[in-house]
Amino acid sequence: MTVSIRIPTTLRTLTGGNSEVQVEGATVGEALESLEAAHPGFKERLFDDEGGLRRFVNVFVADDDVRYLDGVNTPVPDGETIAIIPAVAGG
Repeated sequence: MTVSIRIPTTLRTLTGGNSEVQVEGATVGEALESLEAAHPGFKERLFDDEGGLRRFVNVFVADDDVRYLDGVNTPVPDGETIAIIPAVAGG
């Protein structure tokens, strides 16, 4: 299944400046693995040493945060968009 991944500005150097890329994957995890295969460097920035998403990285399928779904096992319908959104803190 082909899905789109929206890339935040801070990670666009890994995609040659592209704000969105097309990858294959039926789940969030498969799509992110495809993203890493096509554009190396994402895995170390998105995942911690245990293989889970880093605390400061938010991943959405459509408008739903995958942390409240099935995490990286969340299914992604064909043609859907995954958004990677770095957490922003401040006060």
